[in-house]
Amino acid sequence: MKVISVVGARPELIQAMPVSRVLRAAPGLREILVHTGQHYDYRMSQGFLDELGLAAPDYNLGVGSGSQAAQTADILRRMEAVLESERPDCVIVRGDTNSTLAGALAASKLHIPTVHLEAGERSFDRQMPEEINRLVADAVADWHLCASQAAVRHLAAEGHTASVCWVGDVMLDALLFYLRPARSTSTILSRLGLQPGRYALLTLHRAAATADPARLRRLAQALAQLHETIIFPVHPRTQTALAQFDIQLQGQVRQVEPVGYFDMLVLEENARLIATDSGGVQREAYYLGRPCLTLRETTEWVETVEAGWNRLVGFDERALAEAWFSFCPAGPRPPIYGDGAAGQRIAEFLTRGAPIESRPAAQAELKLGVLS
Repeated sequence: MKVISVVGARPELIQAMPVSRVLRAAPGLREILVHTGQHYDYRMSQGFLDELGLAAPDYNLGVGSGSQAAQTADILRRMEAVLESERPDCVIVRGDTNSTLAGALAASKLHIPTVHLEAGERSFDRQMPEEINRLVADAVADWHLCASQAAVRHLAAEGHTASVCWVGDVMLDALLFYLRPARSTSTILSRLGLQPGRYALLTLHRAAATADPARLRRLAQALAQLHETIIFPVHPRTQTALAQFDIQLQGQVRQVEPVGYFDMLVLEENARLIATDSGGVQREAYYLGRPCLTLRETTEWVETVEAGWNRLVGFDERALAEAWFSFCPAGPRPPIYGDGAAGQRIAEFLTRGAPIESRPAAQAELKLGVLS
């Protein structure tokens, strides 16, 4: 069985590892990794492949940057040529990026069965391009493999039931697999002169902030008023926006270059607080037991909010300031996104059409704080 696995952005590279590791060890399965080049910066792409030990992509489409329409169209055109050449038995797309959308459309138009990982997640905010990508990918996908039970319910409400299967979150698989190596090899805390629990971590990259100069300026002003060291690995898109709009980050905000996955895990685990607009970082904060303030009006990962470990503050300066030091969750973190065996379930699904059963013991370990 030949499987084409599509990746393009940093989170997709992390998500690919647990699946790729199992697929490449399974008899009768051949995975072909196609990197669209959506993230073309070495620090956001090849550096992650090297660190995660992923095989070099069989294809790199090299699309680079561009508008939403231009980038999606370029991926779609180049992906079609790969699919026509390889004629795989199925195509795996993941998440909510332009690579997800284009990969799903290209496969669907060529009548190649398409599997969408992280299917069914919804923010119900169509101002976000990621929400449109999710909706269209789910509309054309043949199989919907979900990270959460909420996603299963969303898909049922949209008329998808027979094609839906809960598998859990592959990002939890990756975190469980790499956390100990990250702890033993990363020197990020000493390099930056940081003490555990004595800094906050900030990530920001979505268009809702970076494309709106007034919103980005207000956020910069709010951060400057916070009396705490804030480590900010700056995404290339955000760096471009800050320069374009002539916005200076002041106060105790320390801008650093984008960091690798191991360094990011260590920064997350040792932060007192995490502020982000990233869906992946929201989940990682939850798994690591770190308070998370989400710089968005909505989130697709609503269970982290419902569990009390994530708070939506949007871009409201007062809400951000009030929550920065007062938000200190301490309740349980139930295993709402699975037990760390999503990659295995996905491989089982591809080979047998049904996933392995949930593992209650592993769930109990997560609930008791195996990551602490």
